[in-house]
Amino acid sequence: MNVIGLAFFVAIVGLTLFVTYIASKRTNSASEFYTAGGGLTGWQNGIAIAGDYLSAASFLGIAGAIALFGFDGFFYSIGYLVAYLVVLYIVAEPLRNLGKYTLADMITARFDQKKIRAAAAISTLTIVLFYMIAQLVGAGALIQLLLGIDYWVAVLLVGVMMTIYVLWGGMAATSWVQIIKAALLMVGTVLISVLVLWKFNFNILGMFTEMKSITANGEAYLHPGVKYTNGLDTISMMIALVLGTAGLPHILMRFFTVKDAKTARSSVVYATWIVGIFYVLTIFLGFGAAAFVGSDAIIAANPAGNMAAPLLAQALGGDILMSFVSAVAFATILAVVAGLVLSGASAFAHDLYGQIFKKGKATEKQQMNAARLASVGVSAFSILLALGAQSMNVAFLVSLAFCIAASANLPVIIYTIYWKNFNTTGALTAIITGLFSALILVAISPNLWAADGSMAFTGEALFPLTNPALVSVPLGFLGGWIGTLFGARADQRKYAEVDVKANIGLK
Repeated sequence: MNVIGLAFFVAIVGLTLFVTYIASKRTNSASEFYTAGGGLTGWQNGIAIAGDYLSAASFLGIAGAIALFGFDGFFYSIGYLVAYLVVLYIVAEPLRNLGKYTLADMITARFDQKKIRAAAAISTLTIVLFYMIAQLVGAGALIQLLLGIDYWVAVLLVGVMMTIYVLWGGMAATSWVQIIKAALLMVGTVLISVLVLWKFNFNILGMFTEMKSITANGEAYLHPGVKYTNGLDTISMMIALVLGTAGLPHILMRFFTVKDAKTARSSVVYATWIVGIFYVLTIFLGFGAAAFVGSDAIIAANPAGNMAAPLLAQALGGDILMSFVSAVAFATILAVVAGLVLSGASAFAHDLYGQIFKKGKATEKQQMNAARLASVGVSAFSILLALGAQSMNVAFLVSLAFCIAASANLPVIIYTIYWKNFNTTGALTAIITGLFSALILVAISPNLWAADGSMAFTGEALFPLTNPALVSVPLGFLGGWIGTLFGARADQRKYAEVDVKANIGLK
């Protein structure tokens, strides 16, 4: 066992548990549990959003993807970054003005229907599970490398930790864990990037030139096509990444933690700067891993390349830097999974239990108990799924979650805010069509089927794209449009009311 790594690991766990303990003293109501009482400032929420967004897929998955596939791996960085423009200009302000705790609250501000709330909650839970699997896979591989323990033990350890954060600290604890993690992650990323540049004599152009001869792919390493040989598949993945962020429940939920829409906008600006800097630096992480670790060592440590960043840290700074970077990556995973568990628990406790089963009459105590039970359930189910997904690249797993978010949630968000003829039937069909088209197409795609038996099932995939967003996102919008045509006429007065609230924040 790496003693230095264990020390960093214990220090970060101790710090985050102390934060959770302090937050638990201030979490006494459903509002405080779900949204920290709306008391975060713009910069606090912005850093927390960045901490929520910069997940294991960003730090571990993208670094590995760039190291192994060059420019094709950088597609993830481009997609994740551009996505924030969609959030900033289209979603953030109206969502904050119309919602209360969850995405379903925002939609039912216009359509007060139990079926829509249930569909939105199910979509949220599905996305949370996909995203959680990715984080837990990254956590298992990371702790296995850092502490030398079995993968399944590592996954269970993270599962227990994330559940503790949510059960006792709620959104306040989760937010401050994300703030701490974002600061540590940026420090680690900047440090590694500087060391990589130092190895290349701080000559960025020279670094790009050298990469042509360092990797086995030669000049092709700096051009698209090493991994994504199908142009449509690349476009489909980018659609999922760019549009999916605006439909991710754990990101959308963060806009309810501030007092008003102005603060929500400033949160996105802070987050965009942090996220933008980080994703530029992923180039140095990936190139450095390819140059100073090598693809063979990266694949040997983890077939999907998820350990490229920690291995690079070890190559540049020995066990101390590797241990620090691994511990930071662990904090990254803890913060993100805590946010995911909280969003999943909120969908169940607030939307399904509080508003549907209890018809909006659940007491504060009943909502809190339901949320905590749901937290345990979401965590347990995610752990079981993650145990069977060890060999999958976490960046790819997250892109599937983005696909579902873009297909099921984004159409109904945009239609609700901007289309006056949109009605209840359209909202329901948009969510159902987007959700099931994404799930079905993934189920018959090359992700699960291969003729050589290398995937879960042996045989030819019926759908050729690894990410179905190119088809499922238009289907989600189309489903909402067709459902509106066949549904009852929309209440124009209700739309006018929602339009005013969405733009100026009147309640």
